Amino acid sequence: MVAGRRVLIGVSGGIAAYKVCEVVSALAKAGAEVRVLLTEGAQQFVTPLTFATLSRHAAYTDEDFWQPVHGRPLHIELGEWAELMLIAPMTANTLAKLAYGLADNLLTNTVLASTCPILLAPAMNTDMWLQPPVQQNWTQILADPRMHGVGPGEGVLACDRTGAGRMAEPAEMLSYIESLFHTQGDRDLAGKHILISTGGTREFLDPVRFIGNPSTGKMGIALVLAARHRGAAVTLVHGPMEAERLQILRDVRLVPTVSAEDMHHAMKDELPKADWIVMAAAVADVKPAEVHAAKLPKAALPKELPLADVPDIVAELSRDKLSHQMLVGFAAQTGDIVTPALEKLHRKHLDAIAANPIDQPDGGFGSDRNQAILLDRTGRQVAVALGSKLEMAHQLYDFVKEMGAGD
Repeated sequence: MVAGRRVLIGVSGGIAAYKVCEVVSALAKAGAEVRVLLTEGAQQFVTPLTFATLSRHAAYTDEDFWQPVHGRPLHIELGEWAELMLIAPMTANTLAKLAYGLADNLLTNTVLASTCPILLAPAMNTDMWLQPPVQQNWTQILADPRMHGVGPGEGVLACDRTGAGRMAEPAEMLSYIESLFHTQGDRDLAGKHILISTGGTREFLDPVRFIGNPSTGKMGIALVLAARHRGAAVTLVHGPMEAERLQILRDVRLVPTVSAEDMHHAMKDELPKADWIVMAAAVADVKPAEVHAAKLPKAALPKELPLADVPDIVAELSRDKLSHQMLVGFAAQTGDIVTPALEKLHRKHLDAIAANPIDQPDGGFGSDRNQAILLDRTGRQVAVALGSKLEMAHQLYDFVKEMGAGD
């Protein structure tokens, strides 16, 4: 979603500036047009030459402020050129200037000369971040509809303090940038509560053996990010997942589960609070009929494994949901993906379903990319071409909105 798009990155003076190098490099490699401008403080940490090399374009400093570009002031040219701005790291000083509309350097003048969405990534010492004036400035700047915030997170800071103030990681900023290009900064899901399930379930035979599947939960993570970037409140019910995958999620209620039975109870508990429910989890179809408390010796493993059914979570949610709630399912298929997806859509009384192939290269389980055909009960079908799972998540929400759920 970033190829050919124009991204302007403002870097202010903080040690976290080194992380912005990865963002600039990733955007340039993805085909975006990237311009970087540095405050005087930023140049104490990363040189303009570094950003010029990574962006394949000259980086700008205050020394360039009054140098005309095609006869026009640079800050006007850059402000009108940018389709999106990222300010990272954003220091307490730059935050205060932006909150009160001050403009005493190239960066702050360019902000005032722009009209595009702006993503802000604060970074500072914990005590600095928690100061009431800083929090007030943060709240004030985010009241501007075109301002979007990512982070800060918690962790070990450069001052050896552990706490809030750590700048968002490059992956977080890149995913938010991708979302902003899709939405143009519109928080169209604000006021909605979206309940999402993701990951695979595990049905244990004994403490070390289980029936499972290759689901990594990446599609569900993308659904969470897309919903949060569009302003929705989100609850994520997930199967066993690597902790690192969940660290990118902020302001999200996480409900961990293991088995289909666990997920069944969690989804039913959370259902009344949701407006939209998206079942992206790869839930087991069966479980061992008998579960052993101690590990079975190899010689004692059954040659034939009796199986029992697990709860049909989607069917029960469909039965219990209220008239205003929208229930969306997933159908991971091989071969013909539409016929079984349509059958599942009607049999389980879903409002919509995403049929995605898991036998295509560079897609399906474990991949960062996916493709699908979206279907609803009216017979509408929309093909989602192979792309990032975040882009697919956005297209799924667009599809549901068009069903009238956004009214």
